[in-house]
Amino acid sequence: MIQLGKTNTLTILRDTPPGMYLSDGGDEVVLLPAKFIEPEFKVNDQIDVFIYKDSEDRLIATRYKPYVEINEFAFLNVSAVNQVGAFLDWGLEKDLFVPFKEQKLKMLEGHSYVVYVYLDELSQRIVASGKVNKFISNEVLQVEQGEEVDLLVYNKTDLGFTCIINSIHKGLIYHNDLFTDLEVGDSVKGYIKLIRDTNLIDLSLQNLGFKHVLSSTDQILEYLKANSGFMNLTDKTSPDIIERKFNMSKATFKKSIGILYRQRKVTLHDDGVRLIEATDEASENKV
Repeated sequence: MIQLGKTNTLTILRDTPPGMYLSDGGDEVVLLPAKFIEPEFKVNDQIDVFIYKDSEDRLIATRYKPYVEINEFAFLNVSAVNQVGAFLDWGLEKDLFVPFKEQKLKMLEGHSYVVYVYLDELSQRIVASGKVNKFISNEVLQVEQGEEVDLLVYNKTDLGFTCIINSIHKGLIYHNDLFTDLEVGDSVKGYIKLIRDTNLIDLSLQNLGFKHVLSSTDQILEYLKANSGFMNLTDKTSPDIIERKFNMSKATFKKSIGILYRQRKVTLHDDGVRLIEATDEASENKV
């Protein structure tokens, strides 16, 4: 069955002046317009195409790859607004429609919004909705604490940034857990920091526990190597300075320095931290 709103692998049935007709092996066929035909295409070849509806509501194939397919979320720009709704640029010739009833806030031309793309059951058309909370749920969780996840930031609040998790759940990154710039529309990797009794999810952009400390030690080592083996930060340095330099908390910084010290990779001084060079280490071992 040819899937509307999805990338399909179809077989070329015949070549005609308007284009090539494609099939999934069943009774359905769809036209790939001539402008998308590549010289090497021939009958019985299998090719990947995206299926949507043209301006006359007919199924059509395209070789263009949209920014998003149905049942997915994306951050898209509004290319036009008229009396029936907004139209989003999703990488195809025909823009993606958002009815007014599916706009959480009135969409404005030139602005971008996080939307969910789906197949409207009544019209059988591909549409988008800005009311993303309708399409995510934390009732039955499919993630575990500590797990790495895909995040799409869709709202900023006084507490932090609300994110869509793996396209199925939502969670919050608190402002005081952020050590880097973040904006609505950003797609990033993150971690499940805490799952509360009510299935509310706290998120972090940093790896958790000892793994995170280890990655932070690597970051500090690279900095020392790039700066003549010295860093003028100590345990008395303000958290703000550490955050600006390394995008990590002061607690993580201190743990990382402690690991490096125990591994005899650095020495600690009143004015900062020094890298122990391999030659220095060898000399100490001889003594």
